[in-house]
Amino acid sequence: MAALSEAPAAVRGPGRMLDRLAGSNLLALATLLLIAILALAPGFTGLPPMDRDEPRFAQASKQMLESGDFVNIRFQEEARLKKPVGIYWLQTAAVSLGESLGVPEARTTIWLYRIPSLIAAIGAVLLTWWTAIPLVGRRAALLAGLMMAGCLLLGVEARLAKTDATQLLTVMAMVGVLARFFMASQRGEPLPAGLGLPAVFWLGMAASILIKGPIGALLVGLTIAATVAATRDWRWLGQLRWLWGILFTLVLVSPWFIAIMIQTKGAFLQESVGKDMLNKVAGAQESHGGWPGTYLAVFWGTFWPFAPLAALAGPWAWRQRRTASVIFLLAWLVPFWLVFEFFPTKLPHYVLPVYPAIAILIAAAVCDDGLSRSLWARIVAGLIPLLALVLAVVAIGAVWFYQREIAWLTLPFAVVAVATAWLAWQRLGEDKGVEAILACLATSLLLYWGIYAGAIPKLQAMAISPRLAAAAQTTQCPHVAAASVGFREPSLVFLAGTDLDMPSAEGAADFLGQGTCRAAFVDKRFEPAFLARLAANGTKADLVSRVAGININGGKKLDIGVYRSP
Repeated sequence: MAALSEAPAAVRGPGRMLDRLAGSNLLALATLLLIAILALAPGFTGLPPMDRDEPRFAQASKQMLESGDFVNIRFQEEARLKKPVGIYWLQTAAVSLGESLGVPEARTTIWLYRIPSLIAAIGAVLLTWWTAIPLVGRRAALLAGLMMAGCLLLGVEARLAKTDATQLLTVMAMVGVLARFFMASQRGEPLPAGLGLPAVFWLGMAASILIKGPIGALLVGLTIAATVAATRDWRWLGQLRWLWGILFTLVLVSPWFIAIMIQTKGAFLQESVGKDMLNKVAGAQESHGGWPGTYLAVFWGTFWPFAPLAALAGPWAWRQRRTASVIFLLAWLVPFWLVFEFFPTKLPHYVLPVYPAIAILIAAAVCDDGLSRSLWARIVAGLIPLLALVLAVVAIGAVWFYQREIAWLTLPFAVVAVATAWLAWQRLGEDKGVEAILACLATSLLLYWGIYAGAIPKLQAMAISPRLAAAAQTTQCPHVAAASVGFREPSLVFLAGTDLDMPSAEGAADFLGQGTCRAAFVDKRFEPAFLARLAANGTKADLVSRVAGININGGKKLDIGVYRSP
């Protein structure tokens, strides 16, 4: 069965520079590392906790540090048993390191909890390159890694203290090993010997299970099944050392699973599999439903600015569908995508583990001069500058709408980004695919800096929890006990304290009267009942601040009074 070969080296311009970088492992890795940092750094430390999932993860990790219990997972008094423990261990390690280095208020510093996601996202970029080399050659591998660095969805996940970037890293480790064994078999080359690659695969499997349960195993299983079905070649699978590998994986993952099953009396299995997983399969969970085709629809935004290139590479992939490397890439991409497309619960990050396959297919098509040149392709490519313009306008418009300010720092980045997006569209029309990808990458870097570093920090109207937590603090009290009425977001629990109470308006008034060093956050809707109860109790409370803004979940306007006991 045929395999793709290295495309001829370009002789001038950006293509020549790309060839020089791709020809050296050190230069290629340094380039990808630099671009990934440039893409993922803006906004990393400045974004407030993003409700609701991120602060739930971070708060559970914080409670592990507070309690010293690194087996059970809790959010306040509620058991949090939907996901395994891996991400919480990584986050607690990052925060502990921050504490040891003297980071102030480390346990409520959200960017420390994001460090595992950032490192994993950078690692996923590097592993995309590593995975692609045996499939499509060094030149296309470097392009694929650059596209993943600029991918919008990976950039979002790198800035959130959640599981998805870390899950992607574990998947890429496993798929990279499979790619090496499969391509060696298809080319008639000796299969890589030794325990090195099998160890990487099974370490990736164990980490994947501890991070997000069976999702990584599902992707690997579907990839293997589809590849074997298409090629009738299963000999390469023996190199994975299955018996040794499964035992090795069980040794790594079973201690925690046994401990949590004992501690929760079996509730973990019932909650994670019986409720969370089966509910996602049987019906839309937590209002995240969607029809089949939803992922295809949102792909144009989540894989921006490279999504239009996927459409242009589609005809090439079809023509090359019997080529070994394309068979493997489609086996990685299509079954997993279809499974989640037909699951009722839809969240964009569910299909992130197959985005590297798309990037590699695009890169291979570009290096094979295979992008479509049809009129419809030219029209589809117009989405690159169009969506760049939309993102720029939305970012600048949001700052004006919510803050009545002009995002001066965002403006120059936005203007240049739209110009480079237009350049990408032009280069595609001139059949200069490499230059188009590099222009798309420049567009994403510019907009990420303009939006994450320029626009979002100005949107203080949406940073309700940090402003409430700051308003409650006083130099007279090392710790302020707090209660909140009408605002129940997890970010407030994370910032104000694990003991944050969420009573009724009357309960909040009673709470203030029970001691000093107390604060109550009371939304305007509930203040009449709160003040009436204070008066009835004869309790004095000082209105020290008002925090007005927009709840990022639902867009509801809030006007919250911050009351402190004298």
